[in-house]
Amino acid sequence: MSRSTSTPHGAARRRAARGAWALTATALTLALTAGPTPLANTAAAATGCAGAESDFNGDGIRDTAIADPEATAGGAAKAGIVHIVYGGGKGVLELTQEAAKAGPSEAGDLFGESMAVYDADLDGCSDLAIGSPHEDIGTTGIDAGRVVVVYGSPTGLGAGKATTEYVQGAGLLSAYGAESNDWTGYALAAGKSSSGVPFLAVGVPGEDVGTTVDAGAFFYISGSTTGTAAFVSQDTATAGAVPDAKEEYDRFGASLTATENHLVVGSPGEAQGTIPDAGSVTIFSHVLTSGSPKPLGVINQDSPNVYGGCENGDVFGTSIAAVPYRAAGATSTTESLLALGVPGEDLDTTVDAGAVQVFKLDTAGAYTELNWIHQNVANVGGESEPGDRFGQRVAAFNTEPNATSTAANVRLAVGVPGEDSVSGLADRGMVHMFGMLGPPGDSDKLLEPGSEIKTPSAERLYAGMSIGGGSAGLYVGMPYGPAEGRAVYLFPWTISGSGGEPIETFKPGQGGLPADANTFGTVVR
Repeated sequence: MSRSTSTPHGAARRRAARGAWALTATALTLALTAGPTPLANTAAAATGCAGAESDFNGDGIRDTAIADPEATAGGAAKAGIVHIVYGGGKGVLELTQEAAKAGPSEAGDLFGESMAVYDADLDGCSDLAIGSPHEDIGTTGIDAGRVVVVYGSPTGLGAGKATTEYVQGAGLLSAYGAESNDWTGYALAAGKSSSGVPFLAVGVPGEDVGTTVDAGAFFYISGSTTGTAAFVSQDTATAGAVPDAKEEYDRFGASLTATENHLVVGSPGEAQGTIPDAGSVTIFSHVLTSGSPKPLGVINQDSPNVYGGCENGDVFGTSIAAVPYRAAGATSTTESLLALGVPGEDLDTTVDAGAVQVFKLDTAGAYTELNWIHQNVANVGGESEPGDRFGQRVAAFNTEPNATSTAANVRLAVGVPGEDSVSGLADRGMVHMFGMLGPPGDSDKLLEPGSEIKTPSAERLYAGMSIGGGSAGLYVGMPYGPAEGRAVYLFPWTISGSGGEPIETFKPGQGGLPADANTFGTVVR
């Protein structure tokens, strides 16, 4: 897979501009979302809501949301559907825009191209934020995008409180006009801050800031019963100046991740000096001034004590994932670990081999690089090859956030969608699991189609384009390739020995899920 020279936007001028941050896989539109969003502990449960993680019906059992953004809904092609599988065998829900009480399904909306789970109203039931960045707003806002929050209840998603819609030009976002190709909702991150306030960050990477095309921005939506919304770009100084100047095609907000202490925003199109598409990430805290989060700093590959160096098309920060971190002897979790995918990294003469960098963030946002991982490092499976794009996706989870963080409990998954199989199947892909701390070692595991991933091995499966998870384990979605192979597999975060069997499989036509599926498993939460 070669680096794309096109942008994901429909306008011809944007196709012509630099845009190496996006991965082209045949004719598919691939949403480059931020991986799993770590969730803080939920609030005290309301009557009928147990307060468990990702529990939409309040019964104390984790549920699963699986997006098929290119599914036909209401007769509209590629309108998108989100499938909800309730834990404990309590059925499935086909969540179209109509079922979500969020207006009609329209062709090309791609409902579900991004998702995030959090308890937005602090009632103890999990709520689901769903992005459809290709949603048209009015007759002039083509692909302006929107986000809806569908609320959980003791009787399931969408059965209680009315759905909230976030669209530019209305409600909390009424001060900001919807424009074509804004892509509102391209990335989402959500959770609860250390002070107990729920938040939702909404990426708008196609936002023009003044006359600066595709500079990008994000909305920070905070609060439960009474919400506030702040628009943040690289021009914003409400809570302090955001580092780095806005430039055309930075696409600030193309990736997002958060913990209770930090919000991290990716700009994979960021130029560093004369080097295009080098990429960067900006760190914020959840401390607010007039609703706007406080900027703490920025990291790129030319920052002090960062491995590598800025190069054309590195797209540093294409994927990002953060988890809570607790140092030995610490009495509370105030720091975070951050994994950054650099899928366009060239290793020696190997173009787009890809790499992942791991940082520790302290309370003030100061960073320490802990790990530089790629397929030329000892004990990392496979070997670097052109177009592997190691790190196109990253996912992470801390299985014991209230204990000292170690490689055993802080886990990292890296998608390598351009990896060719040993037998020569092009772009078959794979997923590599690591301990997030320390060098690669005995706890690492390769997940490959035809072996651990039970999808039949074939070309252009792009395994690793969809990974995510939480306390249940690591979800690996297989939305591409032959239709009979499309499924979502759940793996434990730590796999020992030569095994690697999935502990649960979600497959169209089984377990109450409808048989029709186009890109089933593009995003899983």
